[in-house]
Amino acid sequence: MNAMFSLKRSTLAITLASLLAMPATGMADTHTQLPVRAQSLVDEVTPQVISWRQDIHQHPELGNRETRTAGLVAEHLKALGMEVRTDIAHTGVVGILKGAKEGPVVALRADMDALPVTEATDLPFASRVRTEYNGEEVGVAHACGHDMHVAILMGAAQVLAEMKNELAGTIIFVFQPAEEGAPEGEEGGAALMLKEGLFADLKPDAMFGLHVMPAPLGQLAVRSQGQLASADTLRIEINGKQTHGGMPWNGVDPVVTASQVVLGLQTITSRQLDVTRTPSVISIGSIKGGVRSNIIPEQVVMEGTIRTFDNDTRADIHQRIINTAENIAESAGASAKVSFGGGIPATINDPALTKAMIPTLQRIAEDNFVEANRVMAAEDFAFFAEEVPSMYVFLGINPEDPAQVHPNHSPSFNPDERALPIGVSAMTALVLDYTNSH
Repeated sequence: MNAMFSLKRSTLAITLASLLAMPATGMADTHTQLPVRAQSLVDEVTPQVISWRQDIHQHPELGNRETRTAGLVAEHLKALGMEVRTDIAHTGVVGILKGAKEGPVVALRADMDALPVTEATDLPFASRVRTEYNGEEVGVAHACGHDMHVAILMGAAQVLAEMKNELAGTIIFVFQPAEEGAPEGEEGGAALMLKEGLFADLKPDAMFGLHVMPAPLGQLAVRSQGQLASADTLRIEINGKQTHGGMPWNGVDPVVTASQVVLGLQTITSRQLDVTRTPSVISIGSIKGGVRSNIIPEQVVMEGTIRTFDNDTRADIHQRIINTAENIAESAGASAKVSFGGGIPATINDPALTKAMIPTLQRIAEDNFVEANRVMAAEDFAFFAEEVPSMYVFLGINPEDPAQVHPNHSPSFNPDERALPIGVSAMTALVLDYTNSH
């Protein structure tokens, strides 16, 4: 076993034996869902996928700092005989596999970064890593499942590389840094990979991504169009005129004006938008202004977030926020300055691609496939989906004990590893079915 792995063979053997001995309630029988050779290769690589996942989990790295994880990935892809490109968007790794037959170009993506979260599980491979993040000492943990994403894609890469002589087309394996966001003052993630020319010389005809989610074990889920929300930060400065709190008529009160703006913003989503089109949220999470109880301040600053599932609606909301804030402020004799930042578009699943590939997911999951619910979280896979037809899939990872089910980003997040081979099978099947049908 590679020296980078901290787990002993005996530990892996025990882990795998326990894994296979556990009842697979709610899981599809994947042994009938792939071609015989492909299924055999998935079975063969599963112990290694588990080992990769546990190793990466024990050694998490924050965005733009995934050097160890990137090294592990690059070494594996090179060993599979791929063309490997490294140091894309700081630590990104790309592997290119050319099949023996002519065919389309397909990209698969996994995100590599962990979160500034102190792990609260009792796993034998739990993270004890601490580092500095934005000037503070923090714990680091794979509390969103990116360790599973990397291991799944490494496993799919191995299966597809073994099937190279049967494969039609070219597969691009994209291991992305900083999906959770780059450190302050840095660029990162999918947008930076594209900016640095990820698809400049080889543009995919289709792209697939996968994310583990709290849901029945082994469940596969997808929906056409908007699946994850856009995310924009909102900042509004209300500028008035400072005065004594006992004589408000001598100034312009930005506190009262800001209160009116907060209420006015809520009418955008409840009264101005077609609510049958897409859910949308405008939330103000911070209001700051003033230093004394008897002084009306000069300025109040509000910050919040905007979420929606349609990029046209997103642009419309931005303009309505500007109009609302500026007009309410003007009516009070104040002024408003509105700015937006941190923008991530909605993750849009291409309708034609999704319709074509749902049968593949249904075959892998059998009766464990559902249409995905919309999720108000954002995902920068959306930037890839703006460039090429894409589809983003949810994979259920709930343990059997309901008390052990925790949401993504929780310190106690502990996905069931029995979902790993389902993920490998799904990614493999999407490539095989898409390339064979094109």
